[in-house]
Amino acid sequence: MLVQEAVTVLRAVDNSLSLILSRMQELAKSLPEYSTVRAMGGVGDVLAPKLIAEIGDVRRLHSAKALIAWAGIDPPPYESGQFVGSRRKITKRGSSTLRKVGYEVMRVLKSHKAPKDDAVYNYILKKEREGKDKKHAKIAGLNKFLRIYYARVMAVYQ
Repeated sequence: MLVQEAVTVLRAVDNSLSLILSRMQELAKSLPEYSTVRAMGGVGDVLAPKLIAEIGDVRRLHSAKALIAWAGIDPPPYESGQFVGSRRKITKRGSSTLRKVGYEVMRVLKSHKAPKDDAVYNYILKKEREGKDKKHAKIAGLNKFLRIYYARVMAVYQ
């Protein structure tokens, strides 16, 4: 009896989530940048609305660096006097949800064959060949992806 109730609840939650996702897709398709974002490698019908929703209006940001800082994947300064550190981690000060969606985009990008627009894909492969582990290479790829995202979406609004 308890298992049947749990299954019923899970089905209701699944239906609610699919309804929310379809509504997000409907709203995102009405935005001018949707087709541009959707055409980027690793971004599909599910991730495009999530990415657009998490980033919001890029016109409020003054540069691609601001977008990267807002995502929290920029390296913090690590200097003191004459010492300059070279092994730094990301700041994680920004939107954790944007980092998660971005990482998901990188995971999808890497798990499929090279897309037509393969700059980010090739960058991830290059970082892995340089010796970075897969996670760090994907974060580096996300950094490049957000720079390209900013430039392309800003071009839509010019």
